[in-house]
Parts: sequence; C-alpha cells; structure tokens
Amino acid sequence: MTTLIREEDFIQSIADSLQFISYYHPVDYIKALGKAYELEESEAAKDAIAQILTNSRMCAEGHRPICQDTGIVVVFVKVGMNVRFETNKSIEELVNEGVRQAYTNPLNPLRASILSDPAGARKNTKDNTPAVVHINLVPGNTVSIDIAAKGGGSENKSKFVMLNPSDSIVDWVLKTVPTMGAGWCPPGMLGIGIGGSAEKAMLLAKESLMQPIDMAELKQRGPQNRAEELRIEIYDKVNALGIGAQGLGGLSTVLDVKIMDYPTHAASLPVAMIPNCAATRHTHFVLTGEGPATFIPPSLSDWPQVTWSPSANSRHVNLDEITAEEVHSWKPGDTLLLSGKLLTGRDAAHKRIQDLLNQGLPLPEGLDFKGRFIYYVGPVDPVGQEVVGPAGPTTATRMDKFTGMMLEKTGLLGMIGKAERGPTAIEEIKKHRSVYLIAVGGAAYLVAKAIRASRVVAFPELGMEAVYEFTVENMPVTVAVDSQGDSVHQSGPKQWQGKFKGISVVSA
Repeated sequence: MTTLIREEDFIQSIADSLQFISYYHPVDYIKALGKAYELEESEAAKDAIAQILTNSRMCAEGHRPICQDTGIVVVFVKVGMNVRFETNKSIEELVNEGVRQAYTNPLNPLRASILSDPAGARKNTKDNTPAVVHINLVPGNTVSIDIAAKGGGSENKSKFVMLNPSDSIVDWVLKTVPTMGAGWCPPGMLGIGIGGSAEKAMLLAKESLMQPIDMAELKQRGPQNRAEELRIEIYDKVNALGIGAQGLGGLSTVLDVKIMDYPTHAASLPVAMIPNCAATRHTHFVLTGEGPATFIPPSLSDWPQVTWSPSANSRHVNLDEITAEEVHSWKPGDTLLLSGKLLTGRDAAHKRIQDLLNQGLPLPEGLDFKGRFIYYVGPVDPVGQEVVGPAGPTTATRMDKFTGMMLEKTGLLGMIGKAERGPTAIEEIKKHRSVYLIAVGGAAYLVAKAIRASRVVAFPELGMEAVYEFTVENMPVTVAVDSQGDSVHQSGPKQWQGKFKGISVVSA
C-alpha cells in the first residue's frame, strides 16, 4: 500500500519538533541527570547539575530555549519505498522550510547560528538553514525521522582516529576525552562509531546519539555482545577520570555511552567519538500519511525535586565598583554573585577589535573595557517582557588567542565564559593579574533571569555576536582561573580521579 505524505505535514512536523526540543529535554536525560545529582559528592559539580536541572524545568514551563546555542539541525530521514510525496520540493528543501519556520517563530525565536561561506565571509543565513540531512530508502510505507539540534560547543569536540586493528579503542577514548576539556558541557553522552570508512564512522557516532539513555538498564541485565561490553567499560572508566560536571571535578562526566558499528576493511579500525552536551536535544517521529506528527510534552513530575539556589558562602560582587585588589583576593572554586554592568563579546567581536587595534584605529564610540568584565555570550532574542533571551556562556578557549591583546591593550579586568582556558590564556591571566570566571553551560535561561537590562554597544550588524552591555543582578559564577594562574579545571579533576567506583584510571 502506498502512503501519501503531504508537503505541509512534513514541514509542520519538522518545525514543531524543533520548537519542542528547544525547551523539552528528553525524559531519559532528565531522569539520568537527576540520578547523577543524587549520587554526586563533589559540591561544585552538584551545584552545576542543580543549575542545569532547574534551568531545564524553567524552560519546560516557560517554553524558552534550554541553551542560547540552539544548534545546527541534523536530520536522519528514513523513507519507506512505498511512500509518495505530494510536493515539488526535495526532502532537503522540505526540511529547510521546517527549520526556517521553527527558528523564526515569534513566540519562541531560536538563535540563528548557521554561517554561509564558512572559509570566507562567514555570513549568517538568518534562519539557521541549511540543515544537515541524511536520507535512507528503506522498506515500508512510512517516513521515520530522527532530528537533533546540535550545539557548537559539543560538536567542536568531535574526534576521529584511524587505529591499527590491534589497538585498544578504550585506551584511545581514555586518552582523548581529557583533551576535549569541558567545552562540551558534561555531564552528557558519548556517541562512538566503529568501523566502515572514515565518513561512515562519523555518521555512526552521530546517529548513535539519537538513542535513549539506558545505561542503568544495561548494567542491570548485563551486556549481551562486545559493543555493550565496551559501552559499560568506557562509561565506568571515563567517569573515573574525575572530570565531572562542567569539568569542575566529580563523579559524573558521562550519563551514557552509545556505540554503533559497521563492518570494515581488514587493515582498518576507524573510530569516531562525538559528545552530546547538557543541552541534549533530539526526538523521533513517524509520518504515516495521517497528518503532521504530534509531540506529547513530558509531565513536570518527571523532573526531580531540585531547585538551585546560591550557596550561603557566595560572595556578592559589585561590578561597578570592583577593584583589582578585590579580584586578587579570589581563589579557584569561589562562588560569586555578580551585580552591575558588564560587556559581552565572542569570536566575531574579538576579531573586529583586533583588526581595529592593529590598524591603530579607536574602538567604536562608547566601547570601553578598562576595569570591566567581558562575558562570552551570544544571546537568544527576547520575547514579551524579556530584556534578553536565554544567555548562557560560550566556550572560552576560542577566545584564548585574543586574551593577551584584550588584557594588554584594552584594560580588561576579567572574563566570564564556560569551560577551561588553555595554557597561553592562563599565562596571560597570570601576567596581567586578571581572572576568569565560569557560568554553567546548559543553564542559559536561568542565567538570563539575572540580566535586568541589555543594550547593543558596538557592531550591531553582527547580530547575536554584537557587543552588548548587560546589567546583571546576582549572576552566579565560579572562579575558574585566579590572578595567580591557578585553574579549577586542573585541580578539580585531579582531586576526583579514580573515585568513581574506585576505578583506577590515569589520563594522558
């Protein structure tokens, strides 16, 4: 029997699914993260997980994005060979129209992050198109779709290697995961693809991340094949690395490890690894010709009863009156609540600033970093009475190359982002007696609630990458690198290494 899929049903299903996953975590992720919260013994990691869980529930209630990075859309479409489409458009065009409608929805606009001409002008397409679409023809008379919105912070940590057939996959994973840092916003998932060819392994890794979290069930029933044995071994040993939530050190770095494999050449062992972040966003639906897909919201009872609140030991900081001496008193792991005015800026703005300074030109009128803090962020557009949409931190290591320039030539006092800083940036922070603070990646809506006012200061043509001035009230951050160059992302994991079920693992 032939099934007729109408153009408008396909497009609406894509658009509705992307809106749905922008504010609803998969229930399996919420339950696994709730369990990780219960078991976590690291105070810093537990606080980070509490922020992620609180943010998740807030987004479910408010229908606003879990993360300011609303991702690049990745779609796996399995088309039954007895399906006929009522359209003159290609499947890619149908997907892209759904993406366009989802990301420009005025009730919940999603951040447009996709740039054309990636090796040149890098111009924003304004509607987050095109998506990355994978199409398979399969037996049957339905269209099955797995769809995800993949954040850049986790996607940037993707890894691939061609191992020798006799090499250990586990050893490679344990050597590689610590090099990924915390920019992928753990705790999340690792998708691993084994076999095939180079591109097939990467595709397997990505597709594996569409599967539900079931590590607890797998451990309870026991592995039934080599892939499941590998999943358990990698899960245990990665958690024993002690990286923890946000890289602060703790017991939970991964909530699950997914593996898909494929036959490969006798001389080859291709292995790909792609992480999913704390803003895990994906769903599955099937089109049967009976209209658009429906998406059933999870019940609020699915969320654990966890509500984040600032630690009683948090220090209140007035950014409008802050002094270098106060900054020098902070130590790694200190929790702060920031109030006052700060500036924002990320990749494109830093490049503009660098170009101006290299040409001996002044910064735009009104843009003055002296004695101030910069927040690495690209916010979502506001709706209703919001002054800004979800506005969580972006990965700070991308700004490492600009750190020396900013500290030396602009008088910048401190920086706020997510994840660790590299050795060059840490050396510059130490040299200039600056400081680096982190906000929790995956808690963008929660962070945005601390922003009381927002205005564009410079480079408005950059859109979400423009320089804003935020007025914040009690914005929660943690000292990650102090003015002496000591990093919590180095000390935290060392403290917790080997404490997950007593497994002894030495990371490279």
